[in-house]
Amino acid sequence: MANKINVLKGTKDILPQDIEMWHFVEENALKTFTSFGVKEIRTPIIESTDLFQRGVGETTDIVNKEMYTFEKSERSITLRPENTAGVVRSYIENGMHRLPAPVKLWYKGPMFRYERPQAGRQRQFHQVGVEMFGVSQPAADAEIILMAENFLKSIGLEDLDVEINSLGCPKCRAEFKEKLKNVIRPHLNELCEDCKGRFEKNPLRLLDCKVPQCQEIFSKTEIQNVITSDFLCDECREHYNQLKKYLDDLNVKYSENKLLVRGLDYYTRTVFEIKSNNLGSQNAVCGGGRYDNLVEELGGEPTPAIGFAMGMERLISLLKEKETSKLDGYIVSNNTTEALKLAQQLRLQGLNIEIDLANKKFTKQLEKASKVAKLALILGEDEIAQNKVSIKNLETGEQVTVDRNICAEKIK
Repeated sequence: MANKINVLKGTKDILPQDIEMWHFVEENALKTFTSFGVKEIRTPIIESTDLFQRGVGETTDIVNKEMYTFEKSERSITLRPENTAGVVRSYIENGMHRLPAPVKLWYKGPMFRYERPQAGRQRQFHQVGVEMFGVSQPAADAEIILMAENFLKSIGLEDLDVEINSLGCPKCRAEFKEKLKNVIRPHLNELCEDCKGRFEKNPLRLLDCKVPQCQEIFSKTEIQNVITSDFLCDECREHYNQLKKYLDDLNVKYSENKLLVRGLDYYTRTVFEIKSNNLGSQNAVCGGGRYDNLVEELGGEPTPAIGFAMGMERLISLLKEKETSKLDGYIVSNNTTEALKLAQQLRLQGLNIEIDLANKKFTKQLEKASKVAKLALILGEDEIAQNKVSIKNLETGEQVTVDRNICAEKIK
């Protein structure tokens, strides 16, 4: 016997008994996002490595540690670790800036990051997300947050916390970065190796570190005074205050978190996370924010933009298991030809029908029918001779015999 080949570490099969939960999440995403006028987009799983180096940022853990990159025909190709950069690339390449603003796009699909597998997180994982292009006003920020919250509530998640922050624009953020570096510099040798590397290139990312020794340093009074200071310029402050007013008017409960910086370099101004109180320490189910400079950085016209993404595995881990839906009917017959013909007739009328393909005994077929279907459609010799079908309700035991030409109507 040949050696068994197992699934790769950090990847999982989505099995038939689990797929209905995925359909449930995807169908609610389609319904919710469509209600906001958002259109679906599907981008390739592989992209040029340069797209993520420029888009996500060379100082991020994603680019430095987590990307699956390979060479093919002297080109560097990467399995997408996130999808914002790919959607931005498509927006530019396909001339979507010529469409009336805002351009609203949503996506779902697999992403790939090499990291330690943990609860709700895999090396191949799935995200659902939304990107909105062309509107700089804070009303877009409010709608994006509201859309994310509506979707989460549509799948049954209620115990949610919205956290928001503003990272400012490059202009006002530059002064804040220098102040942050000045108060952290005396403690530089005490920081983890990742933070030492981030210190010069992107000091804001220091605040995203989860290493306890670093968090303890950042909790020092002199550092907290800088972190919690209001460094925003007048324009960014007005944008942030207006966003908060919109959220208040919409009855969206939120809290402000000055440590919220998100893990990607492209964010400007508004950043936010939505957290579930049922997930323990790794409790974020949605993250997003504004990235007003990314389209231009990737070769497009200057275009304001904002979006969010959610991990589907994490969402599904929070949902109650759903019962596997049953077929409309299972045909019980030892005449395979007639069973095939009846099944085709009923399927063409929109019903979900299965038949026994192995010509098992009636009792075995009825046993299978009771497990997978609501009704047993019995097609014995008498029924075939009279062009009829006996329909048995497998819950109540009630049975009726009808003409084959009205069988679908009777089942419905």
